[in-house]
Amino acid sequence: MLKIHFSGEDILRTRVAPAADPIWEVVLSLHLLPGRSRDPLLAGWRREVMRGLRRQDDADGLRLLLALNPPRGYFPDFLTPYESVGGFEAGMEALRRTPATLLHRDLSRLASGRSLPTGADALARGEPRALDDLTDAMSRYRDLALGPYWERVQAAVDADRSRRARAMLDGGIEGLLTSLRPGVRWESGVLHIPDYPNSRELHLLGRGLLLVPSYFCAKTPVALVDPELPPVLVYPVDRLGGLVADEVDGTGTGHKALAALLGRTRAAVLAATDGGCSTGELARRLRISAAAASQHTTVLRNAGLLVSHRDRNTVLHTPTPLGRALLNP
Repeated sequence: MLKIHFSGEDILRTRVAPAADPIWEVVLSLHLLPGRSRDPLLAGWRREVMRGLRRQDDADGLRLLLALNPPRGYFPDFLTPYESVGGFEAGMEALRRTPATLLHRDLSRLASGRSLPTGADALARGEPRALDDLTDAMSRYRDLALGPYWERVQAAVDADRSRRARAMLDGGIEGLLTSLRPGVRWESGVLHIPDYPNSRELHLLGRGLLLVPSYFCAKTPVALVDPELPPVLVYPVDRLGGLVADEVDGTGTGHKALAALLGRTRAAVLAATDGGCSTGELARRLRISAAAASQHTTVLRNAGLLVSHRDRNTVLHTPTPLGRALLNP
């Protein structure tokens, strides 16, 4: 069991990550890739990714990624830097700056239970070329395994964030923490995770907790091993359907029809705002510039499909009833 101890200050500083974390999704999807789970929601995704990996000429990079991310047990903390909350590139840059002492510590712990490929030695020494090779391999894997499916992953995470927001509005932070059941139990200032693979206790010490909703997280939430790192708890979301190939570019005939009407990017902007989304979040999710995101929201707002509210330096966009009717024909 994992027990996470909260003080009053920790409760005030607890929050939910603003979007799906691309590095956590990379790492946790690697955990699921070699398995033989009968989960029908991931079966098609696994087949397509394995087929794509066989076509790539990067056996060493894939071997290292799989060795660092075994299906069960410990995996290195340095693979999921806290900075990834700011996006994939921010996380990759933080990973490349990982001190050699931490690399050696984490890889020594991993090597105590399994053999590692030869490339891990240079990584444990903190050689810049080895770190570049690792982040390059992670980037290539992300493009193949997550890129075509990212809209579905983000939609599932957005739906979970809306659910947590309602729980917090109704019951405050304690309502939010209580809503994480059944895999998590909140009781008297302690968050209990009964099925955790090893027994330990984490004292937040006034730092709060970052809750990261994840599509590829298995049934049991995940926390970092090092108690000195910023506290993070990654938990599974409802997957809202499978990651099948014919859903890559729009998820269904209704979305395809909407894309034909509005254009693919503008239709994606409207869909992304369901539940509320800022201009900056739109740009990150859809991989477009902030200026383009602002232009598309202006067109949709002028057409009566979006409404925008300014809060200090942030503009939050949500669909109007007409916009929602188009999203759900």
